Amino acid sequence: MIQPVTLKEILPFEQYEILRPRLRPLFIAEKDRRRLHVGEHLTFLFENGQTVWYQIEEMLRAERISDEAAVRHEIDTYNELLPNPGELAATLLIEFADVQQRDVALRELLGLESHVWIRLGDWREQGRFDLRQMTTDRISSVQFVRFRLGGIDAAQFIKLADEHKVQIEADHPKLQASAYIEPSLARVLAEDLAP
Repeated sequence: MIQPVTLKEILPFEQYEILRPRLRPLFIAEKDRRRLHVGEHLTFLFENGQTVWYQIEEMLRAERISDEAAVRHEIDTYNELLPNPGELAATLLIEFADVQQRDVALRELLGLESHVWIRLGDWREQGRFDLRQMTTDRISSVQFVRFRLGGIDAAQFIKLADEHKVQIEADHPKLQASAYIEPSLARVLAEDLAP
């Protein structure tokens, strides 16, 4: 189970700024090993304690936040990205290189929250989106989605992935895509499922 980030783990942004050149490559590598591209336009970054800690530090640095209440607010906000026991949680990036194409797509993809799934063997579960990222006329290009795993444990998750039976799917009328969670990624994500 992933433990939330705590205040005592946070470096003041001035100290983080000094360490950032050494830490940043490590966190970029951690994000890379937790990334899944689903078709051309959807990228899932599966979150854990390290990725969330990094995002908090980057936000504090970018916004020059040092007030303890404001730091606690950022910690609370980003800790919401962590998966609960028995689930995976991801930041979903909806990516289009062309700005005009992206603007059109973000309007056309309304309702995406009802069209993203995880498939584990013969079982399929709809992803649960953070509806605060939705509006009535367009969706945000950054979404937060959770996938319940139906009670399977880390070993079962790896076994299904080894058999190419773990897949993320999108079946929106304007965007259909799917990708298997390959065994290497499954082993990384299984770390999140360990008790």
